[in-house]
Amino acid sequence: MNRFEGRDDLFQFLTSRFRAITEREGIDSDAVDICAKTLTVREAIGDTKRRDFPIITGKEVVIEADYRGTKGQAFTDAPSDFRGTLREITELDFRHDLHAPGLFVATLNAVMSSLGLAGSAIHCRDEGPELCAAALADRIEKDHRPRRVLLIGYQPAMLQRLSEKFELRVFDLNEMNIGTVHHGVEIEDGNASMSRDWLNDWPDILLVTGSTLCNGTLIHFLDLEKPTYFYGMTIAGAAPLLGLKRLCFADRF
Repeated sequence: MNRFEGRDDLFQFLTSRFRAITEREGIDSDAVDICAKTLTVREAIGDTKRRDFPIITGKEVVIEADYRGTKGQAFTDAPSDFRGTLREITELDFRHDLHAPGLFVATLNAVMSSLGLAGSAIHCRDEGPELCAAALADRIEKDHRPRRVLLIGYQPAMLQRLSEKFELRVFDLNEMNIGTVHHGVEIEDGNASMSRDWLNDWPDILLVTGSTLCNGTLIHFLDLEKPTYFYGMTIAGAAPLLGLKRLCFADRF
């Protein structure tokens, strides 16, 4: 059973928790400028040999919030600039404003990282994604020794490393990826019905992109019986508020 009825319920919870933190820290009404900007590929990921990362080929772009010099990023398909206070960010209209989720998540990531309540909230650069994928595959092999792994979100470096070690299925929402085959694995339609019974039955472990936060599909991967980990910078600030396990190896390189 999902603990949230939908995306609106999820963001209501997150904004409430975030507001409590900013009020506790005495920063909710500060005259803080929050700027979000769409990053170029080079700004977001640097120089990488692989050219099929979603950040390069996908429809979503990366926006970046700057809070007191600390950066926080988020993937979104509705980028926008914003300048205002932290309280104003929590008062955005998440039901009707398409820009609100991305702006809030980027800001949440920047502030939580600034306060030391979250880990790295920016995208790996240069060879970082390749190193992260290798570390992730090694970690779950060591800790769980799974036979079947479910990857939610097409992440090519992770797909390659995981497919070398485990039986792998990958689901994605980008129609440009659906049906394509990479390292012997076909990318399946993320809009297909994945019942909680199936999610608790087929995979031994789930790896879920943090981008599911902005589009609201994250609620389908909460409180499952199987070990579930979230990856990517978008989930950085929300993970501790939701009690989610996040895998990030940015501190290694």
